[in-house]
Amino acid sequence: MSTEHGKHADNTEHGNHTEHGKHAEHAQSREQHRYRKELPAEVPVSSEASAQAAAREPGDEAGLTGRQRLVQGLWPPRVSRAQLTVAVLLFVLGLGLAIQVRSNSDDNSALRGARQEDLVRILDELDDRTQRLEDEKQGLEDQRTELENSSDQAEEARKQTVEKEKQLGILAGTVAAQGPGITLTVTDSKGAVEADMLLDAVQELRAAGAEAIQVNDVRVVANTYLTDASGGKGVSVDGQKIGQPYVFKVIGKPQDLEPALNIPGGVVQTLEKEQATVVVNRSQKIVVDALRAARQPDYARSSSE
Repeated sequence: MSTEHGKHADNTEHGNHTEHGKHAEHAQSREQHRYRKELPAEVPVSSEASAQAAAREPGDEAGLTGRQRLVQGLWPPRVSRAQLTVAVLLFVLGLGLAIQVRSNSDDNSALRGARQEDLVRILDELDDRTQRLEDEKQGLEDQRTELENSSDQAEEARKQTVEKEKQLGILAGTVAAQGPGITLTVTDSKGAVEADMLLDAVQELRAAGAEAIQVNDVRVVANTYLTDASGGKGVSVDGQKIGQPYVFKVIGKPQDLEPALNIPGGVVQTLEKEQATVVVNRSQKIVVDALRAARQPDYARSSSE
């Protein structure tokens, strides 16, 4: 009797344990089901994305690197119309600057290749020009002082007026002149010398301090012009055709005039490149006697009238 009661108690206890286990399993299942509902739904992965993920190197899960993004941003280029216009303008500007720099380099190439003696001579010539300007300035200041201090200012003013008239007459070519200077003779047997080459000679002589110039029988003045003669041979000065040889009579300081023609890349070298013969002679007496008729200006009047 007691044995049956013990079995009954064991069965009861076993049933309770079984029932309690089922209840725990059921609660755990519900808890897992609740957590599963709270998780986001799984996203299906395409085959292409799977291949890219497989081909991606380890450590590159964050995507492209900064350098790769930069390369993708720069290439292929995306150019707008405004950017293209700015690029064209910058290219034209750079080309112009390059041409200008090259032109300046060509102009100075002769001086770069000059000898030390030639460079020293050019510097001396510049110093001489500066000294001439200083002397002229000092002379004008002395004239002003004489006018201010002269007891007979009217007489002094008249003398200076006569002297200034002679000076202006020499510059205008209305009176003859004589003094130290040089003679430049150009013989062009092949007819290759053109008017612009002789004009360069005139300009160089003026810059070196020439006070009176005569080419063959034509007086050179401020408004003188040189042109190639009709037919392509010879040169005309102020409309008058002059023949060979071309002879320049120049009054001025010989020590300044001759070096100005012989500088590297200067008048003499340019003419000799055209196979012309150039001879420069110094002299203490050069006579410039070709005259120009005085011309009354049509419109200009003295401001003191």
